[in-house]
Formats: sequence, C-alpha cells, structure tokens
Amino acid sequence: MTPGILLLFLIAYFSLLLGVAYFTSRKSADNASFFVANRSAKWYMVAFGMIGTALSGVTFISVPGAVGNTDFGYFQFILGNAVGFIIIAYVLLPLYYRMNLTSIYTYLEERLGHRSYKTGAMIFLISRTIGSAFRLYLVAIILQRFIFDAWNVPFAVTIMLCLLLIWLYTNKGGLKTIIITDMMQTFFLVLAVVLSIYFMADSLGMGLLQTIETVKESSYSRIFFWEDPLGNNMYFWKHFLGGIFVTIGMTGLDQDMMQKNLSMKTIGEAQTNMLTFTGIFVVINLFFLAVGALLYIYAAQAGIDVSGLRTPDYLYPEVALRHLTLVPGIIFMMGLTAATFATTDSALTALTTSFCVDFLNFNKKADPNDRSLVRARNRVHFAFSVLLLLVILVFRLINDESVVNAIFTAASYTYGPLLGLFAFGLLTRRQVADRAVPYICLLSPALCYLLNVYVLTPYTAYAMGFELIIYNGAITWIMLWATSSKPQAQPTGAV
Repeated sequence: MTPGILLLFLIAYFSLLLGVAYFTSRKSADNASFFVANRSAKWYMVAFGMIGTALSGVTFISVPGAVGNTDFGYFQFILGNAVGFIIIAYVLLPLYYRMNLTSIYTYLEERLGHRSYKTGAMIFLISRTIGSAFRLYLVAIILQRFIFDAWNVPFAVTIMLCLLLIWLYTNKGGLKTIIITDMMQTFFLVLAVVLSIYFMADSLGMGLLQTIETVKESSYSRIFFWEDPLGNNMYFWKHFLGGIFVTIGMTGLDQDMMQKNLSMKTIGEAQTNMLTFTGIFVVINLFFLAVGALLYIYAAQAGIDVSGLRTPDYLYPEVALRHLTLVPGIIFMMGLTAATFATTDSALTALTTSFCVDFLNFNKKADPNDRSLVRARNRVHFAFSVLLLLVILVFRLINDESVVNAIFTAASYTYGPLLGLFAFGLLTRRQVADRAVPYICLLSPALCYLLNVYVLTPYTAYAMGFELIIYNGAITWIMLWATSSKPQAQPTGAV
C-alpha cells in the first residue's frame, strides 16, 4: 500500500471527525457542555464509546505484538481489570454521584484537605499526560514509518499535525463531542479487529472453525502462568491483582474515564454503563490476543523475520500494510487511528477539565460559562496539546521496549499515590497531616523505584510486575496513617 493512499485515508477520516465536532458544538459550546455534556449523555452511547478510550492504539498494536513473548498471559491482567471495573461501579461511582462531582478530586478536599486535593489533581495531570503521550507516540511512529518517511517529514511535524487535528475537533464541544466521536471510533476499532482476523485467516486458507482451532492449538494460546511466583512477572496472581488495582487507579481514580460516567443523569445509568463496558472490554481483548496469535502464525508461513523488527509493536502494521492486500491495510489504519485518537481526544478534554476545575476553580465562579472563562479554557486546552507534544518527543529518545509495558509501568508509579490517598479516605476516619501529603506522594514512588532497582532486582529472585501499583499505594497509605491523627468529627465520604 502506498503512502499516498494512506494519507488520503487519514484526510478523509479527520474530515469526518471535524464534521461531527461542528454539528455537536454549534448549538452549545459552553463549559457545562465541555466538562460534563450537560449531564444528558445516554449510558449505552457512553458504554460503547468508552471501549475505544480504554483500549487505545496500545491494545491495537502492543497486545498482539506481545503474544510472541507472553502468549495469552495478558488475559490474566484483563480478568483483573474486569474485577476492578465492578469495584468502581459499586464503590466509587456511588460516592461521586452522591457528592455531585465535576472533578472527582474535589472529594479529596472535603475528606482530607486542600493540599491533598491539589496533590491528587496534580498526580492525575502528570499521570494522564504521560500515559496519553505514550499512546499517541505509538500511532505516530506507525504513521511516520509507513506514511511520512516517504516524504522525509520530521517526526516532530507528524506529532504536531496529529495534535493539531485533535485540538481542532475537541476545542469547542469537549465531552459532548467526545461521546459521539468515541462511539464512532469504537465502531471502527471493533470492525477493524474482526476484519483483521478474517483477512489473515483467509490469507492462510482457513475458515472460521479452523481459525479458532488453529489459535487454540497454537503454542501462543496459554493463558495462565503458575510457575515461579517470585521470579516470573507473568505469574497469575501478580498479573491478576495488578490488573485490579491498575484499573481502579487508571479508570476509577482517573478524571478522563470517570468524566464520561458523570455525564449521565443517574447512578443507575452509570453503573449499567460500567457493567456493559466490562463485558465488551473482556471479549474485545480476547479478540486482540487472537489477532496476535494469527500474526505470528502468518509471519512464520510468509517468511517474515520477526526478530528483525525493532519492536514487536511493528509486527501488526508490517503484516497489514506490506504483506496483505489493499483492503486489509485500510482496515488496519482505520482501527489504529480510531483506537489512538479516541484515547487522546478524551484525555485532552479531561486534562483541560481537571485543570480548569481543580486549579482555576471554575466550579466556584458565579457564572462558569462567562465568556472570559471559556477563553481561558481554550488556552488551557491548547497548552496541554503543546505539553503532550513535548513529552512525546522526549519519550521517543528514551523508549526501547513495547509501549504497553512502558504505559503500565509508568502508571504503577504515578497512580500508586492516588490509590493510597483515596483508599485512606474511604477506609479510615483519621485526619491526615495535610501539609505532609505532597511530600508523601513524592516519596512513595521514589521508594518503590529504589526498592525495585537497588534491592529486589540485584539481591532477590523476585521479579516486579504490574503489582507494583499495589506496593506503591500501600506505602502511601502507611505513611498517611503514620502522620495522621484521630478524627474530631465524622468526615465526609468515609465508609
């Protein structure tokens, strides 16, 4: 497939997104529409659209690529994710709705204190900026390799182009636009993964039943890893428990994902949304793992040198864009673009919302839809676009591993203190030393890093996996307890 055809596809795709943005924001482009879609979103639209946000280009590229090294072991993590989503639905969502929150971090102010609140919001801004930059980086290197390198376009220009397009269609409509575009992009993502399986199976001369049997009987289909609990970071309980707590941190304590749930009228609709989303999420990830197995089976038969690829993330685009026919290549680009931009546009909107509410105090203004505040929101939205650009350029210089591992490792360090803060607020009635909270939230991930790099790795057989977030949150919780005092009165939000 030629770079020119792929570029024409991207132009058509973004024209569609800009059209959606125009029609969703032409009647209302105020802050209420931008932040919570006027609390009038339909749960089934949000549930379907959240699939694209949760999966992202990382799932689309890195999960199939990782099958070559870890088989279907990633599904252990997905099972933990499912449990985490259920906990969010029945523990966190009732709290957020009871307090009628726009930013979920305002809970921390009422329960723990002003500095705890600002610290929690800042942790989210840092965490989501890094995570979103990693995700966009993944699609950008694919676009660069298969499209823009043909015209010697610098990587920085590719990133700027992507962010400019995302900014254009999210700047006015915000969450109201995102709900529609995410639903549309999720449809493209699901269609792409199903058709990818079909086209690869067809190229291998297999029907549906034979494809299922081939994947099942392949050496890649192993799901559960029970050997070597200490030295194997794929060990079941590490992945499963890590999946639970990473989900609580990256979804339940993340303004991006919760902002969509808070756009619905009732807690019942929000919980129905989460449970529906969970079922679809598990099934779709199983499909992605099947794509991974088929990719390696296809590569073996087609004589593709997998070891010659810089990273396993390149395998899927290599097969789709250079070894299959035109239609599968277009389907692949449709799915990759939909998955990645569904995540980045949503994150950019959530970052803007959190900063405006948590640091500029929009929710405390007499008229949050004042024109000066709308202009301020637009400036914040643009500033976060520039920040994402800078983080991506730095990440390009240092990354040498699969992006999916980089994202969840970073999340374990950054979301751990947030997990500890919310857990302390919900599970105890003690009062924190509010002035000490920012220092505790800096110290905890630093201690985790030092423990992992300078103690566990060189002196023990223990291999740290995604469960790192549990240790990080626990250390935060212990330090909060050690510096806290008994309550003088019943705190808001404690259970």
